[in-house]
Amino acid sequence: MSTEGKKERIFTSYQVFVIAILSLLQFTVILDFMVLSPLGAILMDKLHVTTSQFGLVVSVYAFSAGAAGLLTAGFADKFDRKKLLMFFYTGFIIGTILCAIAPSYPLLLGARIITGIFGGVIGSVSFAIITDLFKIEVRGRVMGFVQMAFALSQIFGLPIGISLATSFGWHAPFWMIAGAGSILGIVMALKLKPVDQHLHLNIDRNAFHHLLATITRPDYAKAFFATTLLATGGFMLMPFGSAFSVNNLGIRLDQLWLIYLVTGVCSFGSGPLIGIFSDKIGKFNVFCIGTLVSIIMVAIYCHLGITPLWELIVLNVILFVGITSRMISSSALLTAVPDAKDRGAFMSVNASTQQISGGIASIVAGWIVIQNTNTHKLEHYDTLGYVVIGSMTLATVMLYYLNRRVQKKLHTQQNV
Repeated sequence: MSTEGKKERIFTSYQVFVIAILSLLQFTVILDFMVLSPLGAILMDKLHVTTSQFGLVVSVYAFSAGAAGLLTAGFADKFDRKKLLMFFYTGFIIGTILCAIAPSYPLLLGARIITGIFGGVIGSVSFAIITDLFKIEVRGRVMGFVQMAFALSQIFGLPIGISLATSFGWHAPFWMIAGAGSILGIVMALKLKPVDQHLHLNIDRNAFHHLLATITRPDYAKAFFATTLLATGGFMLMPFGSAFSVNNLGIRLDQLWLIYLVTGVCSFGSGPLIGIFSDKIGKFNVFCIGTLVSIIMVAIYCHLGITPLWELIVLNVILFVGITSRMISSSALLTAVPDAKDRGAFMSVNASTQQISGGIASIVAGWIVIQNTNTHKLEHYDTLGYVVIGSMTLATVMLYYLNRRVQKKLHTQQNV
């Protein structure tokens, strides 16, 4: 009986702890980014900013994160990943505190740059740790749990953040994130073991050569292009989600928390299941299913007019399940692309690519979408939907070719 139990156990107790700590890290980082979307309607009113200016607040984080990722890439495989994670997470907390005390639009913009410099690298280091500690056969499950941070931010973070913002001002959610992150950072410093096995695998080359070799390697470059396309959809639609719901769909500001809560609960429940399916029926297959669902829902969502709250909640739930399927399956698939000695550099460049392309997408979205000064409605949101659908389709084509390469690579490794 005990032997049978051991065989069925997929993760050790320490691996469960690692998954939990990385999930909570992702929760704070994702919440810091996502909280801007529901705060959009408040910020545009309180700070008197236009849609393009608000798009810049979102994109400046992405650009600074992208620049930091590129600068870090050459060094990412030269240090213990725990130390690297602690350094950048500490900087992220400091940046979030600066957001909390920013009194004006220019200072908020500057605080977002600092937060992006540190926060944008955390995901890449986390994914490198996952790739080091978990086999490809179970990475779908791991990504399913880690990506639950996205849902957790909707279930707990966003409703609480919106409530704090409406009660105490838009600075309050940033104080909440900084406080929770500080506690988490202490736990990580005390309990997380060093992750330094990769230090024995690296060949002797300087940081610049390591970065150049990673960027110019053909199969890695294809993965970076796929990431560019994957980032476009979220960065285009999400920043204006709350403003579109309030001004176009007729949802009251005090009802937004319910939409995020219900959507988050459903995403939370579906995340682990999607991860298991990714491992069992194939990561690319799950990605295709998620893409088809997402395309249909984006086409419907971007053409909505005044919509009942219950109907919008149902549409949001289906849309986010599709998006979550794409996120989990593509993340798990991309971890199989780099060689062990290049994981840190690959993940850093990949995260940088995601952030920079997302920043550009956010700016372009700000140009496409215009707020009518009389009705306050967002115009050309349907055009934005068509652009997102196009990027999803192209991303699927790129993932198809990447999946073929990964399968050949895994087949070769099994036969060695």
